[in-house]
Amino acid sequence: MLNIDEAFEANQIAFGGASLSGEGGGYGFGSMSETQSTELVQSAFDKNYRIFDTAPIYGFGLSEQRLGKAIKNYRDQVFVVSKCGIDWDHKKSIAIRNDVKTTKRMIDESLKRLDDDCIDLYMVHWPDEDVDIRHTLDVLTKAQAQNKIRFIGLCNTNLEELNLAKEVAKIDVVQNQLNVFENSSCELFDELKKTQIKFMSWGTLDKGIITGSVNRSRIFDKDDVRASEAPWWNDDINLPKIEKMERVLPFLKEHGHSGLEFALSFNLSRYNNSGLDGVCLCGAKSKKHLEDLGEALDNPVSSDLIDHIQRELM
Repeated sequence: MLNIDEAFEANQIAFGGASLSGEGGGYGFGSMSETQSTELVQSAFDKNYRIFDTAPIYGFGLSEQRLGKAIKNYRDQVFVVSKCGIDWDHKKSIAIRNDVKTTKRMIDESLKRLDDDCIDLYMVHWPDEDVDIRHTLDVLTKAQAQNKIRFIGLCNTNLEELNLAKEVAKIDVVQNQLNVFENSSCELFDELKKTQIKFMSWGTLDKGIITGSVNRSRIFDKDDVRASEAPWWNDDINLPKIEKMERVLPFLKEHGHSGLEFALSFNLSRYNNSGLDGVCLCGAKSKKHLEDLGEALDNPVSSDLIDHIQRELM
């Protein structure tokens, strides 16, 4: 099996499995057939992606199923990430549940959907204000002892919760939102470095706003989670950021860069400046997207230019 250090050293970008959700609903980014999803994962593997991130809520289990099938022939060469905590009922009403019973069930359901006997990294997807994180982590440590999971992580966490979690388990990875519009996670970096916890950023591209693929006129596929308003996705939140990128993108172009290059460079520069072992989690829906990501890594935006953009244009 691929070691966690090898996985993080091999990649600056991790594959975001929400794109595999297709018509499954839940949290996904538009239609995708099973054949297309298999080809996309294969293409990512061929381009040396080794970290593949998924979660039950992505397609209400469909992303996990598709990922499990797609990597079957090279399972030992990849590092699989999944999560617990975002649950749903028979009507597909979603709720955050990190109680002991739900956590045990979700681990076993993920293993079944992935058609695997062990998940490389298993994470608590979102904090549950009704459950002490230590109770959830107790379930994960027992699953780790049973070889159902190899490493343990927290998503969308803060320093207080992280410290509580460390009372019960060794935390190997934190996955939080990080981009030019949301960089509060940087406050954790000193602690993560000190305790040798790795970092994964979600929202690296802010769902397309930073690259410019999401703009005022963008119309989304009906299976795309961005097609409907949500507390975290609406015009009140998005338009101010789109307006800023309307100033930033032409400036970047003048200096030989794209929004994608800016997004990746922003996060990677934060890792480098903090001495942190981190990767950028990015969604891709096509081989072209994967190619664009690879090319963007080859043309990084300088720290000075990033600082100038933040200071003068945002």
